[in-house]
Amino acid sequence: MSTRVYGTYVYGEAVAVTEAVAVMSGTHEPAGASGTGGTAPARLLPRVPGFAERSAGGSPKDEGKALRGQVPRAAHATFDPDVSRPGAVSAVEESSRGRLPELAPIRVGRMAATPFAFLRGSAGLMAYDLARTPVTRIGAQICGDAHAANFGLYGDARGGLVIDLNDFDETVHGPWEWDLKRLATSLVLAGREAGADEDTCRAAAHDTVGAYRRTMRLLSKLPALDAWNAIADEELVSHTDAHDLLGTLERVSEKARANTSGRFAAKSTETTGDGGRRFVDAPPVLRRIPDGEAAAVAASLEQYLGTLPPDRHPLLARHAVHDVAFRVVGTGSVGTRSYVVLLLDHRGEPLVLQVKEARPSALVPHLPTAGFDAPEAGHEGRRVVHGQKRMQVISDNLLGWTTVDGRPYQVRQFRNRKGSVDPAALAADQIDDYARMTGALLARAHSHSADPRLIAGYCGKNDELDEAVAAFAVAYADRTEADHTDLVTAVRSGRIAAETGV
Repeated sequence: MSTRVYGTYVYGEAVAVTEAVAVMSGTHEPAGASGTGGTAPARLLPRVPGFAERSAGGSPKDEGKALRGQVPRAAHATFDPDVSRPGAVSAVEESSRGRLPELAPIRVGRMAATPFAFLRGSAGLMAYDLARTPVTRIGAQICGDAHAANFGLYGDARGGLVIDLNDFDETVHGPWEWDLKRLATSLVLAGREAGADEDTCRAAAHDTVGAYRRTMRLLSKLPALDAWNAIADEELVSHTDAHDLLGTLERVSEKARANTSGRFAAKSTETTGDGGRRFVDAPPVLRRIPDGEAAAVAASLEQYLGTLPPDRHPLLARHAVHDVAFRVVGTGSVGTRSYVVLLLDHRGEPLVLQVKEARPSALVPHLPTAGFDAPEAGHEGRRVVHGQKRMQVISDNLLGWTTVDGRPYQVRQFRNRKGSVDPAALAADQIDDYARMTGALLARAHSHSADPRLIAGYCGKNDELDEAVAAFAVAYADRTEADHTDLVTAVRSGRIAAETGV
């Protein structure tokens, strides 16, 4: 009896990557059990759910290679827009459902700024298109929104800086190639916005796939524990030959170290009569809220504590809740409900938490078209947190979730030394370096939930996949530019409202 599945984790349930062979009592005798040949007999133990087979049949690498016969690597160049594809404007309008209507013009204004900005806010539209392209059916925990601006620096618990994926609002278990194609497309658009020539933009897409492929191959050869704990640090620059980025990364790191709760609180709060602090209005990005709304957010932190490891509780117990305000968030999340909570310790030192609404992933409606099961309904904040922890080596140690007035939220530290590279502002000789670095990071993130041997076997040693995805990226970048033009036209005609400069 055997079962073959691709993908390793689906919301906490472990499944085998390679062919699972059931050990039937009395029907399976391990090699050497007879005691002949000078080999010690193996102890026959039951299969433990959640662990790999002791001697699984077949090779994940060979299984990956075999998949090329079903889905040739060259097929990933394919992009033929479906005739019933949603229009750009209707897609933006549909994705605004359930958001705060008064903030919709800000979101539209940000998406209308550039084609790259449009891509950042249209993960659902791209998922519609990707679901109609070839997929290998190898599953992984994917970011779902792995564009080039969703990588960045953040602080670990000891004050160090890590570089990794840093946005997981759309994370789901799905096709690994969706993340890779979105990243490659975003690099083409960012390069065009930066003024790079077309050859440079295509090379960036090509080389991000090459870095992904080579990193996955490297991880497939390491002991599992070493591959799992591979940390994105200064060695990543050497691994990806991204030396032209060193100066940029150093400048971003310097700014990130100063990007703290303390600095945010110093700029955004004022002293109260009892010696505490409160937020001050800075509309439309930061605004004070009614007492009842603030109380509901503050009360939800009790449930949030229950989602944290108990060893974090004493830390938060040394902080008092002083104030809550509403704060508008990034392009794709504008219109969702998001709060900042000001905590102060016994010395008056601030710790700011972000309590951000977690909406269903925009990818979920399109997973069945690609042959993947949509996840069962559950707490969306939990989905985001678990997805983030599966993909990152080091995550925010105060990451959790809660519910406010029946809506799911994720909770995390706000301004924990975050920094980011603007890919659209990079010089032409840096875009390719940035592409290789992000491709390597994406491979490491996927390797936590999909066997790197399986993906490496499919990707292979030559650049056939690199060429195919680069071709897709250029074609999809062209499509995104056309979508952006449609949105700008709708704004100018008054069909849809936009607020710029926010």
